This record gives sequence, structure tokens and C-alpha cells, in this order.
Amino acid sequence: MSLQITPASADDVPAMADLAERRRARYATYQPRFWNPAPDARERHEPFLASLVAADDGAIVRVARRGQEVAGFAVGTLVPPPPVYAPGGPACLVDDFAVADDGEWPTVGVDLLRAVTTEARARGAVQVVVVTAHLDEPRREALRAAGLTLGSEWWVGAL
Repeated sequence: MSLQITPASADDVPAMADLAERRRARYATYQPRFWNPAPDARERHEPFLASLVAADDGAIVRVARRGQEVAGFAVGTLVPPPPVYAPGGPACLVDDFAVADDGEWPTVGVDLLRAVTTEARARGAVQVVVVTAHLDEPRREALRAAGLTLGSEWWVGAL
């Protein structure tokens, strides 16, 4: 069945929340302090995703579907650059971004990212910034395949 990437609808939100919950659980194994999910993370995340989907001009929310199945989703938001940098305009920040099968990052993941960045460019963004875990190699490889390069790392320690 062919893949279709479209703006997300309210009906897609539960599947999106499920995919995000699986990603949070996996990321917690990579760095338990930084990626430690709140006990009610899914219950909080689903209404947040629903609010993004319902916004007329806010976030760019795309889903990849095969028939009725959600194969992945990506959320982009336009943010101004920090005042000490001048990239030439806002960035499209992609944080909520997941696929159902890690083997589909090179296809579904890259296609979702392209759909979000195409819309972000039309809205005036000049760069994309994607958040990912340091050990999420399938997604990191997809980001490389999409032409992105590593721009920052965050290091974490207990205090």
C-alpha cells in the first residue's frame, strides 16, 4: 500500500501519542536522567498534540499513512533564532518526530521531514533543527540522508 503524507487530523492524535510514547520509552534507555518520562507523559502529551493539530496557523503537523495506519508523524514549529545568532530568519524546530518501524526512517522519516520543511520554508523558515537522542542511529542516519548535519550536543549530569 502506498504511503501518503498529509496534515494530521484529530483522528490521528491517539496513534501519534502511541508512537511518541514508544519513542520516550526507548530514549529513556539511552540516557535515563535526561529522557526520563513523567509518569503521566502520555496523558499530558495527547492533549498537547491535539492542540497542535487543531491550531490554524501554529505548528506544522504531518502524518504518514498507509491506508488507515499511521506509519509516522512529525511536528515542526517556527521559532526565532537566539538573539546572538543571525541565521537569516526563524528555524523550524522538529522535536516530536516518530515512525512506527525504525527500518522506515530512511523512507517514512525522510519523507515526513521533507513535508514539514517544505511548509516551514513557505512560512519563512531558513533552517531546520531536529532534536534526537545520541544513540538513535536509525533516525540520525535518516537526518544525514536528508542533508542535515550535527549542530549541537547537550551533555547531562546529576547535581
